[in-house]
Amino acid sequence: MRLQLTRRSDYAIRASIVLALEAPGRSYLPAPRIAERMRIPPSVIPQVLGDLSRAGIVETAAGKNGGYRLVRPAVLLPVLDVIEAVEGPSRAGRCSLGDRGCDGADPCALHETWTAAQTAFIDVLAGTSLADLAAAHLASADASGPHGPEEEHS
Repeated sequence: MRLQLTRRSDYAIRASIVLALEAPGRSYLPAPRIAERMRIPPSVIPQVLGDLSRAGIVETAAGKNGGYRLVRPAVLLPVLDVIEAVEGPSRAGRCSLGDRGCDGADPCALHETWTAAQTAFIDVLAGTSLADLAAAHLASADASGPHGPEEEHS
C-alpha cells in the first residue's frame, strides 16, 4: 500500500510554502519565481495556483507587481485545505475493498479499521499548518546547505 500525495498536491504544497516564505503580508510573488524556487514546471503553476485560487487559498493580481499571495496567514492555513483544493474531499465514501458504497449501516470487513486510519491521517493534515511546513522547509534548507532541499526534489 502506498500512502503518498499526487504530484499535483506536491506542487500545490511547495508553491504554498514559497508564498508563505517569500510573499507574506500584502506582497505578490510572480509565477515564474514560484516555479524557479521550488523547481516546479512553469506550465503547471497556473493550473495548481488556479485550483488554490478557486478554493480561496490564494489570490492573484495582474500587472508589473502582480502574482500570487496567500489570502490568510500561513499559520491559519491547514495543509489539508491545500491538498483538498487540488484533490477534492478527503473522504471518498467509496469502499476501500471495492467499488460499492460502504458506511456504518452497511460496512465492509475493513470499514471500521480503514475509517480510523483515514481519520487519523486527515486529523494530522488538518492539524498541521502551512506555517509548520514552511518552518520545516527552512530547517531542512539550513541543514542541507545553500541550495536547500528544493534543489534536490524535482
